[in-house]
Amino acid sequence: MSSTMLLASRRLTPLLRTSQNFPLLRYYLKTDTGATQNTSGRKIKKLMVANRGEIAIRIFRACTEMNIRTVAIYSEQDKMQMHRQKADESYLIGKSLPPVAAYLNIPEIIQLALRHNVEAIHPGYGFLSERSEFAQACTDAGIIFIGPPAKVVKRMGDKVEARQAAINANVSVVPGSPGPITSSEEAMEFCKQYGLPVILKAAYGGGGRGMRVVRRLEDIKQNFELASSEALAAFGNGAMFIEKFIERPRHIEVQILGDKYGNVVHLYERDCSVQRRHQKLVEIAPAPSLDPTVRKSLLNDAVRLASSVDYENAGTVEFLYDQTTGHYYFIEVNARLQVEHTVTEEITGVDLVRSQIRLAEGRSLSDLNLCQDKIEPHGFAIQCRITTEDPAKQFQPDSGRIEVFQSGEGMGIRVDSASAFAGAIISPYYDSLLVKIIARASNFRLAAKKMLRSLAEFRIHGVKTNIPFLMNVIKHEQFLSGIVDTNFIDEHPDLFDLPPAKQRAQKLLRYIGNTMVNGPSTLLATKLPPSDIEPKVPKISYANSIPRGWRNILLEKGPVEFSKAIRSHPHLLITDTTMRDAHQSLLATRVRTFDLLRIGPYLAYQMPQLFSIENWGGATFDVSMRFLHECPWGRLEQLRNVIPNIPFQMLLRGANAVGYKNYPDNIIYKFCEVAVKNGIDIFRIFDSLNYLPNLLMGMDAVGTAGGVVEGSICYSGDLSNPKLDKYNLKYYMDLTDQLVKAGTHILGIKDMAGLLKPNAARILLSAIRDRYPDIPIHLHTHDTAGAGVACLLAAAESGVDIVDVAVDSMSGLTSQPSMGALVACLKHTDIDTGLSSEDVSTYSAYWEQTRSLYAPFECTTTMRSGNADVYENQIPGGQYTNLQFQSYSLGLGDQFENVKRKYTEANQLLGDIIKVTPSSKIVGDLAQFMVQNGLSAQQVLDRAEELSFPSSVIEFFSGEIGFPYGGFPEPLRTKIMRGQKAKTERVGSHMEPFDFDKLAKQLKEKFKRDFDERDLLSAALYPKVFDEFEEFRKIYGPVDRLPTRMFFVGPKIAEEFPVDLETGKMLHIKTLAVGELTKAGEREVFFEMNGQLRSILISDKEATKSISFHPKALKGVKGSVGSPMPGELVTINVKDGDVVEKGQKLATLSAMKMEMSITAPISGCIKKIYVSSGMKVSGDDLLLDIE
Repeated sequence: MSSTMLLASRRLTPLLRTSQNFPLLRYYLKTDTGATQNTSGRKIKKLMVANRGEIAIRIFRACTEMNIRTVAIYSEQDKMQMHRQKADESYLIGKSLPPVAAYLNIPEIIQLALRHNVEAIHPGYGFLSERSEFAQACTDAGIIFIGPPAKVVKRMGDKVEARQAAINANVSVVPGSPGPITSSEEAMEFCKQYGLPVILKAAYGGGGRGMRVVRRLEDIKQNFELASSEALAAFGNGAMFIEKFIERPRHIEVQILGDKYGNVVHLYERDCSVQRRHQKLVEIAPAPSLDPTVRKSLLNDAVRLASSVDYENAGTVEFLYDQTTGHYYFIEVNARLQVEHTVTEEITGVDLVRSQIRLAEGRSLSDLNLCQDKIEPHGFAIQCRITTEDPAKQFQPDSGRIEVFQSGEGMGIRVDSASAFAGAIISPYYDSLLVKIIARASNFRLAAKKMLRSLAEFRIHGVKTNIPFLMNVIKHEQFLSGIVDTNFIDEHPDLFDLPPAKQRAQKLLRYIGNTMVNGPSTLLATKLPPSDIEPKVPKISYANSIPRGWRNILLEKGPVEFSKAIRSHPHLLITDTTMRDAHQSLLATRVRTFDLLRIGPYLAYQMPQLFSIENWGGATFDVSMRFLHECPWGRLEQLRNVIPNIPFQMLLRGANAVGYKNYPDNIIYKFCEVAVKNGIDIFRIFDSLNYLPNLLMGMDAVGTAGGVVEGSICYSGDLSNPKLDKYNLKYYMDLTDQLVKAGTHILGIKDMAGLLKPNAARILLSAIRDRYPDIPIHLHTHDTAGAGVACLLAAAESGVDIVDVAVDSMSGLTSQPSMGALVACLKHTDIDTGLSSEDVSTYSAYWEQTRSLYAPFECTTTMRSGNADVYENQIPGGQYTNLQFQSYSLGLGDQFENVKRKYTEANQLLGDIIKVTPSSKIVGDLAQFMVQNGLSAQQVLDRAEELSFPSSVIEFFSGEIGFPYGGFPEPLRTKIMRGQKAKTERVGSHMEPFDFDKLAKQLKEKFKRDFDERDLLSAALYPKVFDEFEEFRKIYGPVDRLPTRMFFVGPKIAEEFPVDLETGKMLHIKTLAVGELTKAGEREVFFEMNGQLRSILISDKEATKSISFHPKALKGVKGSVGSPMPGELVTINVKDGDVVEKGQKLATLSAMKMEMSITAPISGCIKKIYVSSGMKVSGDDLLLDIE
C-alpha cells in the first residue's frame, strides 16, 4: 500500500478514497456522522484519565475526536506538565502525598470523578491500570472503567492465576512457582529444585519493574530484596513470582480486543525483544521473520486464552519464543493498554484507544467492524522510546530542564509525547519516557531508515537521552536482519560506542550567558573594554591559485637543499612574528585563532615572498588552552589550511619543548614529530642558558622528525663593549662551532631582550659569515630600546640572510622592529625584500583595527614608549611587559623602576646568566622576592641560609634547567641548597620514558572519549591545564568560533551577531534579556538563535555566595562517594565509623521507578555521612566520605 494511503488512513479523514484498504475504518467514518447506533450501554460524555504524561495526552486526543469532554488529574510535582493543559478540566490530587502515591490514591480519584460528574475513567498504563480494586471501585461508584472487568484484571494481574488460566486453555507455560513468594528463602528453594538461571518478577505488576535475572545462588538474596522493593514502590505489593529463565528468547506479544458479548479478536503480534533491564526500548509490528506457522499458533493461543477468561476490552498476551527449539511459552497477560500499542495501530489502522472507549460503552466488535477476517496488517511499524536516561552510565535516569527541543517529523513518522518542549522540567519521580517515535513503511528496512532519519533530526538539550543508543540499535545489521532476542543489547557492547553529543550551539549560548551574568571567563588585565569595531579583512581574489612560496621549495627539496636556496637568494628574507612573538610581547599572548585565520588568506595570496611566519610555540601553546580555551594544535591545523605556501616557524625551548620544566626525551621527540605532521616547518631551538646538551637534544628531535633545524644562540651582554668579557666573541663563536657541527640547517641568533646594538651586530655576524660562508643566519631581536631597525640594517650589511619583524601596527616597544620601516629602507637596494609597501600597509591596517579588540591586554596602558635602560637591566621583551603589568595591577606602578633595578641585581646574584624563558622567570622571581622583602643584594648573600627563596631559584641552583656558562655562583649556591644534592647532568636523560598508552587510558576513563596523539602531548606537557581545558570545552563548547569581543566580554542586550560554527553552518544569535534572580540563585538568559527562542539558566556566582548548597563529591577522590543520579535515598545501610569493604552496599537510591544499590568504591572507614533516608539528592551530591 502506498505511503499516501497509509497517511490517509491514519488521519481518518473522508477526503481521501483509500479507506477501502482498511474496511474497518468505514465504521469510524460513519460514526462521526452518527450513522451507526449504539447497541447497548450508554454514550460516554465525560472521561477522566487516571494517569499522566504522554498516555494521558494520547487518550485526551482520542476523546476530543469523539466529542467527549476530558478531565485530567495531576500531582503537585506535575502542576507544570503538559497533560493537564491538554484536558478540558484538570484537578490536583494527592496533596502532600509522595509523587507516585498521588496517582495511586483510589478514594480521592473516585471522589473527584463523582464530584465533577465523570462518567468513565481510563487508567492508561502503569499506576492503577492493573489494580483490580481500582476497577472495582469505579464499577461500585457507577463509573465506567475503560478496561477489563475487575475480576479479569485481578485474575490476569495475579501471575499464578494467569499461569493457571493458560494451562487450562492448553497454552504452554514456563516452569515457575505455584504462587507468589514473599521471601528470598522461598526463591532459594525453587532454584535448588529447578536450577538456574531464574527470573524474579513482580507478582502484581509489569513493565519491567520489580524484575531481576539471577544466575548465581549467592545473588538470590540481594536481587530478591531489590526486586521486591521496586515492586512495592511501583505496585504497592512486594510479592514476587519466580520461574525458570529461558535463554535467548524473542519477546512476542499479541494485541487482543474483546467485547462484552464473548467475542475476541487479535490485531496481530509485536516483537519487543530489544530490551534493557526487562524494559522495552524498541518495538516492531508485525514481528519480522517470524515463522508463519508459529505466528498462527501464537495468535490462536492468545485468542483462546482471552476467550477462556471472558476477556473484555484491550489487552496483550505475552510469550517468550525459543528460536532454537521453535517452542513458545506464555508469560503473562497485560490487562491494559500497552506503551507500544501505537505500532499495532499503524499497521492495522485501528485506533485502539477509541476502540477501548466504544467497547466500554457496550459496542460489540462487529459494531466497530472489527471482525477477524477484516483485520489485516499492512507494512511494518517500529517504535522507539526516547527516555531521559544516560546509556553511557547503565541507563541512569536524568532529570532537569529541557533547554532545547526539536523533534524529527515528516512522512511516515508519528510522535507521541507529553512534556517535551523547551523549558519543560523532567522530574526524577516518574518514568523516564519522554517521547515515542513510530516509523511506518511498506517494509521493515525502510521503516528503520525513516526511524533513523527521525532520530537524527531530534535535538534535545538539557537532559541526557538515549537517542545515540537508539540510533546504534536501529542501524545495527543484526537488528536490520529482523531477528533479535532479549540478549541483543547485552551481547552487543558496540551499541554503547556512543559519539559524544556535540550540542555546540547550546554550549556556546551557555558561555555567552555565563559571560553576561558573571563576567569574563578570562581575567582581563586592564579596565579598557574591547572596541565595538569589526575589523575589515582585506579583499583578495580567490580566482587565481595561491602563489608559490618558500614552503613549496622546502617540500620539494627538503631541509638541506632548502638551506642552500636561502644562501643563494640575493635579497634579505623576512620572517613575520605578528602571529606569535609580537602579540606575546604587546598583548599578553591573548590573540585568538579567530583573528589570525581572518587575515591568513591575505598573507598566502599577497605576501608569498615571506620567508616564514612565526605563529606557534613559546607561550602561545599553554596560553591558548589556559586562557583562550582553544586547542593549540587546532590553531596550527587551521592556519596551515589557509596558508599552504609559506613556511611556519615555531619557538622550541630545547629539552623543555613548549613547557617550563624538564620532560622525558621521548616527549620531546614525539612532540616534534607531531608538530611536523601538523604543519610546522622550521623550529627555532634554543636553551635558556645556552646549555649545549639541551640544545643538541632538541636539534636531534627536530632533525629526526624531518623539520628544518634552526639551532639558536641566545644573545646577552654587549659585544661592542670590550670591558664586558663574559659573553665575548669567542663565547659566541664556540657555540656557533658546536651548532654547525651538530648539523643545524640555519643558525639562529636570538636577541630576546633587544640588547644587540648595530655595531655589535656587525662584529658578531661578520665573524660568523667569515667562518661559515654557507650557513644561513637568522636574526631575531626586540625593539625595546627603539634601535631595532638600525640593528637589522647593520645585520643585513654584515651577511645575515633572514630577519624577524612584526607588521607596523604590531611592532615597536617590546615587540619586533617594524616590517614597513625595514621594507621601505631597503627599497631600491641590492637586498630589497621584494615585499610591497602597499601590501604591508594593508596588512598593518587590519591589525591596527584588530588590536583594539584586545584593549584589556594592551601593554600601552602602562608602557608608553621603548626604554634604552633595557641595555642595563636586560629584561626580555615579553617579560618586560608582564613585569610592568604586575606592578601596576598590584598598585605598585611607582615601584616598577625599583623592580628593574632589582632585576639587574638578581641577575648578578645568579651569576649574570642568559635570560629567556624559563631562566628569565627565575631572575624575575628573585627580583620580586627582593622587592617584597626589602632586600639588597648583599642582604640576600648574607641571609641566604635562612631566607625562603622562590622554588624556581632553588630549582635553578639544583641544576634542574641546566648549567649556566661559568658555573653557579658560590657561596650563594651552597647556602641556598643547604646540603641538598644537585644535578650533574641533563635531567631529561635520566627520566623514564613517558607512557603515552597509559595516559590515553587514563584520559579515556576520565573524559569518556578517545584522544589523538595531539591531545596526549598537550596532556603530557600540561596535565592540569589540559584537564581544565577539556572540562571547559565540555561545558561551553567551541568558544574559539565566537567573535573576539563576544568571547572576552559578551554581547550587549539586543545585539545580533553571526557565529560561523563550521563550513556552511552559520548561527545567527541575538541577545534578548537577562532575567531576575531566582530563589536558586539563577538568572534566565534569553536569546534568539536562527529565529528560534532559546533560554539558558545561569547560576549567578555573586548571588550564590550567600546561598547554602549541598556539597558535591570530589572528582578523582575515590572515597568521596556521590549520588550517581538524581533521586531519593530509600535506605542508608551504614553509619559513621563503620568499616566497609570495597563493593559493600552503602545505600539504595530510587529514581524514575528504578532502584540502584550504591556500593563502596574502596575499602575503609565511614568518616562522615551527609544524607539520610528519604532525602532527595541531585547527581554528584556528596553522600558520604570513606577514609
